[in-house]
Amino acid sequence: TKPQLEIFNDDVKCSHGATIGQLNDLHIFYLRSRGLDEGQARSMLTYAFANEVVNRISLEPLRDRMSMAILDRMPGGEELKKLV
Repeated sequence: TKPQLEIFNDDVKCSHGATIGQLNDLHIFYLRSRGLDEGQARSMLTYAFANEVVNRISLEPLRDRMSMAILDRMPGGEELKKLV
């Protein structure tokens, strides 16, 4: 069998979604217990979340540029660059 999908222009409906959430307080506590202030801990967790997507990029130069672009736009990104 060969599945086939037919879409007619007048029948198309589109939508998008987004998910937001809070950073885990236990993760923040753990990083703070290791000497980071709250802002650094939040930035590190946010970067780690975003970097999960970036790490799927197969081209290393592009992956590195994307990672640095994220850090350039983040509060505390300059400090995180020293750790990455």
